[in-house]
Amino acid sequence: MQPKRLRIWQSKLVLQAMKDSVKKLNPMAMMKNPVMFIVEIVTIITSMITLSDLLTGGNFKYDGQITFWLWFTIIFANFAESLAEGQGRAQAESLRKNRSEAFAKKLLADGRSERIPALQLRKGDVVVVEGGDPVPGDGEVIEGTALIDESAITGESAPVIREAGGDRSGVTGGTRVLSGRIKVRITANPGETFFDQMISMVEGAKRQKTPNEKALDVLLVGLTVTFIVVVVTLVFFAGYMSVKVAVSTLIALLVCLMPTTIGGLLPAIGIAGMDRLLQNNFIAMSGRAVEAAGDVDVVLMDKTGTITLGNRMATDFLPAEEGDKAALVQAALLSSLADETPEGRSIVVLAKEQLGVRGRDIRAPEGASFFPFSAEKRMSGINWTGHQIRKGSPAAIAGFVASHNGKVTEKVQRITAEISHEGSTPLLVAEDDRVLGVIRLKDVVKEGIRGRISQLRHMGIRSVMITGDNPLTAATIAAEAGIDDFIAEAKPDIKLELIRQYQSRGHLVAMIGDGTNDAPALAQADVAVAMNAGTQAAREAANIVDLDSNPTKLLDIVEIGKQILITRGSLTTFSVANDVSKYFAIIPAIFVTQYAALSILDIMHLSSPESAVLSAVIFNAIIIPMLIPLALRGVRYRPSTASVLLRRNLLVYGLGGLVLPFAGIKLIDLFISFMKLI
Repeated sequence: MQPKRLRIWQSKLVLQAMKDSVKKLNPMAMMKNPVMFIVEIVTIITSMITLSDLLTGGNFKYDGQITFWLWFTIIFANFAESLAEGQGRAQAESLRKNRSEAFAKKLLADGRSERIPALQLRKGDVVVVEGGDPVPGDGEVIEGTALIDESAITGESAPVIREAGGDRSGVTGGTRVLSGRIKVRITANPGETFFDQMISMVEGAKRQKTPNEKALDVLLVGLTVTFIVVVVTLVFFAGYMSVKVAVSTLIALLVCLMPTTIGGLLPAIGIAGMDRLLQNNFIAMSGRAVEAAGDVDVVLMDKTGTITLGNRMATDFLPAEEGDKAALVQAALLSSLADETPEGRSIVVLAKEQLGVRGRDIRAPEGASFFPFSAEKRMSGINWTGHQIRKGSPAAIAGFVASHNGKVTEKVQRITAEISHEGSTPLLVAEDDRVLGVIRLKDVVKEGIRGRISQLRHMGIRSVMITGDNPLTAATIAAEAGIDDFIAEAKPDIKLELIRQYQSRGHLVAMIGDGTNDAPALAQADVAVAMNAGTQAAREAANIVDLDSNPTKLLDIVEIGKQILITRGSLTTFSVANDVSKYFAIIPAIFVTQYAALSILDIMHLSSPESAVLSAVIFNAIIIPMLIPLALRGVRYRPSTASVLLRRNLLVYGLGGLVLPFAGIKLIDLFISFMKLI
């Protein structure tokens, strides 16, 4: 069900986009794009003039060609938007075809289960999902633990663990349980699931305009109104100077000077940006969040499950006496077999590695009885051949050995203090009245996150880790991950207030989280990214959900947001720069017959006034389809400072926007003269 990348120029997409381009000529549809709406109005006027020429013997050849190329301009502006929308619809159709009619085992009030179609499930229903079953809908694990294959949604081949009672309890409809048995409370009705939102999102036609788009619309409308005033003024000026100017020529001047290029490509840029977000396995609840990501300068990250793997892992065994490490590892393994917590399982894994044994080689000693882990006792263990082996917190083990007339040695106390001071967690292992040693549990920083945070810093984005842990642990993790700053012992209200403080100082804040305690801060943040594996409360509070549950991908969101902004800025610069060359083509053509001195402005030495006007109109029309691939693909973003980006933008798209039209208009003029089209 993961969306596939579609080629822009697939024949089916192109043909459908051409059909939609014509449908969009409806004035009610065109009004959504003010610049192109005005172009359509004046094109209708030139069409009427052309028809009049045909009936009365006017300059049909000239007016007809102007009209043709104006319609061409409108059609291809619509084509750019239609092609972007077509990509979304094609992907949505692909997703729908892959959607299977799954069934669910719904729990009834009397404890029995009933097999029903998954589409009949409603929010609040509880279902049982076992090994081999598909997850029938989005929900929260309320009981049990399971290994789940999420590749159908995220494309990631490695299975993940989902379990009740933590920040990794969220499951997504369409994934599959590989092993284990879980009870899931459904959290979304049909039509409201992440899968449905994914389909809705790729159908980009319903996407609302973002504030940046609206601001750019205001700019484009302002430029358009300005040039309308200029052209109207020229009419009176030409009349005063006794210069006869054809209406079609004035309309051509208006269309060429208006920002038609960016006006035609703007909708496609936004829709294509949303498409790129989906390609990276994000679901955006708001297009505004994507663009806000382009301006984010502070990112707040929860530690557990975001920067770290979410559970502390055993990393070392430290014996109380030299030469006793093998005995410590063996005792840690046996005492952890009855500990089903993630920490307990990590001790078993590390002990097996150090002892060089495989899982199937581990057998419970004959006659042994297990002491299962409990939150109250804070330890687990095994009773065997008259001996008691326990593993647990320092306080719990100290009490255990004291009950056997033993005590914790100074060396063990020193090791315990050192581990605690560095921000890790110590667990003690004891046999009867003697402590054998210490296990170091450590928060494991997710692979690659340090490099990603370094990239964020290079982009001018400050990273802040917020955690409920103590300052020592927070400082250790922050240093290992390369975080700029951290806030320890942070409760939900502190996280919320911190975001508000940053926002009050003019910062745009991104927040990444996955737990219920992150929900208030996510709701306040400008860009709120929740992990798909997180809790339902976090996902509902966020405006972007990462289907891969990989916090290092924040950089992808930022880059996509910046790419949208840069693409708009680059093509706007190019469009405005184009106007200069068109000015040098058309203005001399209008007045040179009356004022020969204006020929000095004809620096392209165009063949005739009519050829000059027509060449400018043709170039204005064909530049839109030429730029469609760039608008859909986006201008490549390279991390750098704002001043460097501005210089590069002016050099490439500003200078290019000046030079290219001069060459293009001249070549078109030569072709028109050669073909005697005027």
